[in-house]
Amino acid sequence: MKVWPGNPYPLGATYDGAGTNFSLFSEIAERVELCLFDDQARETRIDLPEVTGHCWHGYFPAIVPGQRYGYRVHGPWAPERGHRCNPAKLLLDPYAKAIDGDVRLDEAAFPYRFDDGPDARNDADSAPFMPRCIVQQPFFDWGGDSLLQRPWHETIIYELHVKGFTAQHPVLPPELRGTYAGLAHPAAIEHLKQLGVTAVELMPVHYFVQDKRLADQNLRNYWGYNTIAYLAPHGDYAADKHPGAAVVEFRQMVKALHQAGIEVILDVVYNHTAEGNEWGPVLCFKGIDNAYYYRLLEDDPRRYMDYTGTGNSLNMRHPHVLQLIMDSLRYWVLDMHVDGFRFDLAAALARELHEVHRLSAFFDLIQQDPVISRVKLIAEPWDVGEGGYQVGNFPPGWSEWNGKYRDELRDFWRGRDETLAEFAYRFSGSSDLFADNSRNPFASINFVTAHDGFTLRDLVSYNDKHNLANGEDNRDGTYDNRSWNGGVEGPTTDPDINVLRARQQRNFLITLLLSQGVPMLLAGDEIGRTQQGNNNAYCQDNALSWLDWAQVDAELHAFCRRLVAFRHAHPVFRRRRWFLGRAIHGADCKDIAWFTLEGSQMSEEHWGEGFAKSLGIFINGDTIPNPNTRGDPVTDASFYLIFNAHYEALEFTLPDRQWGTRWTLLLDTVHGWVDAAAPLDAVARLSVAARSVVLLERQARTP
Repeated sequence: MKVWPGNPYPLGATYDGAGTNFSLFSEIAERVELCLFDDQARETRIDLPEVTGHCWHGYFPAIVPGQRYGYRVHGPWAPERGHRCNPAKLLLDPYAKAIDGDVRLDEAAFPYRFDDGPDARNDADSAPFMPRCIVQQPFFDWGGDSLLQRPWHETIIYELHVKGFTAQHPVLPPELRGTYAGLAHPAAIEHLKQLGVTAVELMPVHYFVQDKRLADQNLRNYWGYNTIAYLAPHGDYAADKHPGAAVVEFRQMVKALHQAGIEVILDVVYNHTAEGNEWGPVLCFKGIDNAYYYRLLEDDPRRYMDYTGTGNSLNMRHPHVLQLIMDSLRYWVLDMHVDGFRFDLAAALARELHEVHRLSAFFDLIQQDPVISRVKLIAEPWDVGEGGYQVGNFPPGWSEWNGKYRDELRDFWRGRDETLAEFAYRFSGSSDLFADNSRNPFASINFVTAHDGFTLRDLVSYNDKHNLANGEDNRDGTYDNRSWNGGVEGPTTDPDINVLRARQQRNFLITLLLSQGVPMLLAGDEIGRTQQGNNNAYCQDNALSWLDWAQVDAELHAFCRRLVAFRHAHPVFRRRRWFLGRAIHGADCKDIAWFTLEGSQMSEEHWGEGFAKSLGIFINGDTIPNPNTRGDPVTDASFYLIFNAHYEALEFTLPDRQWGTRWTLLLDTVHGWVDAAAPLDAVARLSVAARSVVLLERQARTP
């Protein structure tokens, strides 16, 4: 086969309309073979003829999209120095844009024989057990599609799993369930539009592989936090099983969601790979240049530094590792049109030596990049290493999953003492975490539940986790039930307990959706989804994790839809700037004020005494600073919220006439939305049920 020298960049396999350029980076390689496979899996090996700056490359005029390929890298096998090259192992291209097939974790896929241990070289050919990279067709008709760039303060995120959201949807054709095409189906999109969310945050869709430990137990890695290819969409989620078809199907999904006004955010896992530690398989980076791509222990390079709890950590100190991540991010924005990213265990990306550095090389690159710096960036601001909990410490321009918001809201609604000040901070946007470094309320991604933990229904239904199905004797998962659940474990026929649990779900939803910051809903929480108490369903690729569309809590769904619409209608609950605690813009009273149950403003001593589980909050709609990114400022109605997390009903007094002469009851979480209610005067007394929220709107003042 004719081969020309080609170019070192771009890395990967790049079809230009006439042929394909291949380029692979390896600082340690002595020789690199391109392995081409036909439809009968017959292999042809061709040496890449050129090396420039440690990039091995060649141009093949005859190779077109659809060609299956992989690499074999010749170089040192010296585990004691961190090198694990072995040409017996077929390797995936780190820059592959499409991958056909799945890894079969035969012994041949590992660098050692199971009986000999990780330092003994295994020369069995892994090709029969490896998937193939696919030369991808770069051209796609986007039809004018572009990033939506919805402002952060107008965003409501819906975290979902592509398969779990669609696998049991009754309207979808069976062949589309569990797929990108299923999520693009009008029935799936209609649910998102009716709910009112503005962005879907997709759990990992980069190509990932199964874990041997799970496979040995007949379980599967469902969540997908086991990435091995950062530019390729996961093929199992494609309805079209032709090689490379996942790329087109993913693009069609993004295009359909954009047409519905819904942004696409990817949950990305750049902190580690599926190759694990020295006991893991060799699939890609280990065989290409192990000591370059991974953090190894300085005193024992046979072993891996692990800040993620998964066996390895990518080496963010090396430029080609950083380049891979940046090239991946740009590809998903420019070629796949995604609107942003949520970075799994993002603190691990900031570790240059050992400590977490806020302004590490990775974040410097993001900041100066003209593409990535302009999309939505969300950090999961922790890892499992020392000093890894970094909520509030990421640079301007980033938003963060606010774990403190989750924990404090759960504590408040289970009636824990002395959480009132924390609750006030979280409800008003967490200025204590984000205001000191030129960040805004939308730096806080507020959530009560996420994929990692209980669903909302389970949060109010279980005392303990029930993870026995995961095969770890219930030792996995965190004990994260910090919510009142009626004192009864699991499902119950007691109508009183079920009524109270339903109320608690509404309490969490109204608190979440009326807090300052960006709310994130977990898929299925709006319809009462349960995982039967499993709070770590990462390996449950079955009905336990999938949304059960046949068991929709219609009352909860209707409540949630109306609540989301209410947030959209009232910019006072989605401000772009912080509350100041004083009157501004000529308003008659403060932008926000806090009240005791007697109707007096909270003083310093009130935050820690008396009924520390109850609070009144006045929010002034006349004091919204520049709520829009363009146009004139607008005003909104003013509202008074009463939160009672006490175990008994309490009598609240409304504030005096300075704050409003008459009030209309809109909602309480005991009865739901109130469409007609007699107005209440200033200083009226109002009985508020145990563990409930009341929302009132100030009537317009007469001249």
